Amino acid sequence: MRSLQTALQYRFQNESLLRLALTHPSAKEEADNQRLEFLGDAVLEFAISDILFRKYPEQQEGDLTARRAALVCEETLCHLARSLNVGVFLRMGHGEESTAGRDKPSILADAMEAIIAAVYLDGGWQAACALIDRLFTDEETLSTLRGQDDKGLLQTFTQARELGLPEYVVVEESGPAHDRRFIIEVRVAGEAIAQGEGGSKKSAEQSAARRALTILKSGE
Repeated sequence: MRSLQTALQYRFQNESLLRLALTHPSAKEEADNQRLEFLGDAVLEFAISDILFRKYPEQQEGDLTARRAALVCEETLCHLARSLNVGVFLRMGHGEESTAGRDKPSILADAMEAIIAAVYLDGGWQAACALIDRLFTDEETLSTLRGQDDKGLLQTFTQARELGLPEYVVVEESGPAHDRRFIIEVRVAGEAIAQGEGGSKKSAEQSAARRALTILKSGE
């Protein structure tokens, strides 16, 4: 487990916590990672909420909620777990392992939340926040990691409903050359649907597309 700790950039004082976080219920051990998963889910959501609140002081509740949802979803947790090779370290029963349990998205996502809880219990709130900040808040990297393209998903959505191609318009550009901020508005069938913000036009467009998808899907 030392290599996993190196990947996490965190060294456990009590390695039994990490071992527990990696113990799937199918292992039939005296204890498993379900309680840690419960705690990790709460720690992650609060930490991400706090980080986004401070990082984007001009954004409204809706955009912050959309950003948080994209960061704490099963897909993101799963791909982060894969990038850290968490599956290799999981302790599980033979039956679960024989059905590719080490690479199941739900199992990896649960283990990731349990690891966050283990860091919280071992090192406290600051250690957990530092881990979450390192892993979860580079949204452009996470988008690549997930293999997601929100603009592509939005285009697929609108074309399937004969709404045409989304249009992206720069509504604001600010900040010095080394720290530019862009606000992009996405329009569908001529109607403004959502805005997104980012350090580049590309990231702002992805943010706008992500918000637009959430809005359009909720209206179906």
